[in-house]
Amino acid sequence: MSAKLGEILLKEGLITPQQLKEALDYQRAHGGRLGSILVSLGMVHDEAITAVLSRQYGVPAVNLDLFDVDPNAVRLLPEETARKYMVLPLARNGSTLTLAMVDPTNVFAIDDIKFMTGLNIEQVVVSELSLERALARYYAPEKGLVLAEKINEFSAGLNDQFNLGNLTSAMAPTAAPINLDEAMQEISEALGETELEVSEVEEEVLDLTAAAADEAPVVKLVNMILVSSLEYGASDIHIEPYEKELRVRFRVDGLLREVMRPPLKMRAALTSRIKIMAKLDIAETRLPQDGRIKIKIKRETGVRDLDFRVSTLPTIWGEKIVLRLLDKEKLMLDMTKLGFEPESLEKFKRQIAKPYGMVLVTGPTGSGKTNTLYSALASLNTPDTNIMTAEDPVEFNLTGINQVQMKEQIGLNFAATLRAFLRQDPNIILVGEIRDFETAEIAVKAALTGHLVLSTLHTNDAPSTVSRLMNMGIEPFLVATSVNLIQAQRLVRRICTECKAPAKVQPPAQALIELGFTPEEASKVVVYEGTGKTKDGRECPKCKGSGYKGRVGLYEVMEMNDELRELILIGASALELRKKAIEHGMITLRRSGLRKIMDGITTIEEVVRETVL
Repeated sequence: MSAKLGEILLKEGLITPQQLKEALDYQRAHGGRLGSILVSLGMVHDEAITAVLSRQYGVPAVNLDLFDVDPNAVRLLPEETARKYMVLPLARNGSTLTLAMVDPTNVFAIDDIKFMTGLNIEQVVVSELSLERALARYYAPEKGLVLAEKINEFSAGLNDQFNLGNLTSAMAPTAAPINLDEAMQEISEALGETELEVSEVEEEVLDLTAAAADEAPVVKLVNMILVSSLEYGASDIHIEPYEKELRVRFRVDGLLREVMRPPLKMRAALTSRIKIMAKLDIAETRLPQDGRIKIKIKRETGVRDLDFRVSTLPTIWGEKIVLRLLDKEKLMLDMTKLGFEPESLEKFKRQIAKPYGMVLVTGPTGSGKTNTLYSALASLNTPDTNIMTAEDPVEFNLTGINQVQMKEQIGLNFAATLRAFLRQDPNIILVGEIRDFETAEIAVKAALTGHLVLSTLHTNDAPSTVSRLMNMGIEPFLVATSVNLIQAQRLVRRICTECKAPAKVQPPAQALIELGFTPEEASKVVVYEGTGKTKDGRECPKCKGSGYKGRVGLYEVMEMNDELRELILIGASALELRKKAIEHGMITLRRSGLRKIMDGITTIEEVVRETVL
């Protein structure tokens, strides 16, 4: 490396042959790197060395004196390793670690650090002198010594208090008991600023107060889109480029509505701004990318946390961006408010309270399955229960529950995670989705060996889920013995309570009977609608003229009993299972919808759109 660097510096006229000879002589006598020697002897500037190294290795150069290094990234690498390889972690972006290196060609250093951190390495080149200064600045050895002393004291205290050397003996105290809370508090204080907060995506603050008035136009536009989605109650934001226009749509209560058409010339800037916020590669426009934006919205009234899942997709006119809003405040963890009929809720609660077996929730994407399962976990989450979830993606962080994010690219799929869970002494396991035979087989075995397994499937109704499991390759006797309950669900829009009124034209009784009402119900039912207007004729401010505000669930809960299990064992069809379940009191999706029409919660149009007879 030294000879090459010297040759390049000579070729570019930055040093003379005499200077190179002096530096090489000094290096042979005292050791060290040629670049640092040339700088210390005043023959060339530090910046010139890094510029040459950048061109030589084809990697970006960084001035560490001006670079804002992320302390959380620095903590990923011990100081000994950083000094051994002359490197410094600068920033972490998802699964990639940006690493400042004096020698970016050191493959041993790259492989070692990749193994230690589990992250991909992206090299940038820096000068040796600037790296030395940065290492001294970002690694504080005295804190490490204090922390080590505290941990050693804590460990010694535990060893004195308990006979840890012989685990088979009774764990009787052999010394004065130590206060664990106080010991942990001392260790926390010793950690001080070095305490590591694990977070793949850092939060950004959107300042919507008057102080943010001088932001760039594209920043203002993105901020406005994100905040407007919250005020509309949107679940998704679609930013779509076309040949002559740019369209922004919000999905509100399950339906898309157009909200704005920004100038087409802002397309590139808008896309780049969102990709930067989501820590995506702005230079890659040919491939789909996925990221996450965590922000705090700062208003005059206070601060609000928001979480967006970001997906980009290359189209012929540019990248389409979809942001899924994960609003913790909209997460409903009270099962009594989800829309269950009382008898269906009683069945569901009874089965999730069992110590083992499988509870399956089915329905299309966006039907509220995750919310239902999170509600079930919230009701089961106690200090004496070990709950583990495998999700793709983890939508909400739940305190007290061990949640694992799937990463298919490294082999961490549902099946692999489920196998690992069974070695983690779980009581309750949630599998985000059963997609294949391998996952289904492990889930069934877990349900049969003393674990409660909650999961989802994509089927149209509860009885057809049994057929789906058999089609995956699960034997009928395993399905019959492992499954406790299958629940299908849909979401329909609620009538706005502010502009709700009896429909001006009530449907005829025969039409209601054809929908599924009994003749007696058809003669009594009053159908309601949202007018979308206030009493004085203005647009309803709550629903913005749509007549709907919010959504409610329709639920079909099939609780397993001996007769249903016998039908499954003899290979009965979904139709036969459905008929027998209705005989035992199962409320179908259509029936659940009809009840909500009678209660004035939703409209006929919504129920017909989501259910069949």
